[in-house]
Amino acid sequence: MKPRTLAPLIFALASTIALAEGENSACGRLLGASGAAQPDGSFRLRSGEPVDFVGGGRTVHGALQVFFNGNVYRAYWKPADSHELYVLANAGANGTRLISTPPQGNPADDDQPGTTLQPLNVLSCPAL
Repeated sequence: MKPRTLAPLIFALASTIALAEGENSACGRLLGASGAAQPDGSFRLRSGEPVDFVGGGRTVHGALQVFFNGNVYRAYWKPADSHELYVLANAGANGTRLISTPPQGNPADDDQPGTTLQPLNVLSCPAL
């Protein structure tokens, strides 16, 4: 292969690897708050569930707020002592993005949907 042909392929491969690493690099984690029912850091998807953001050498306490529209549930994380809500936007099997947005739908009952989630890697961290 000629160097002229090889150079663009190497650049494309390096760019792809950098993009993949950027998508998978977590800046923090969402964990069930210490003292919660699940000692492994997992938490239940329900309003009022205590969930902490751990990242950048600090812990920010918060709680989930869950809203529904028909059969679609949306989970939001609300830092303690803040009015801001961050929707948990799916970013793979064990990842999420925190995006500041007003809630959509109606408040869900306290135990709904109740699904247990393992700790989530946060791929886009807000300034808290």
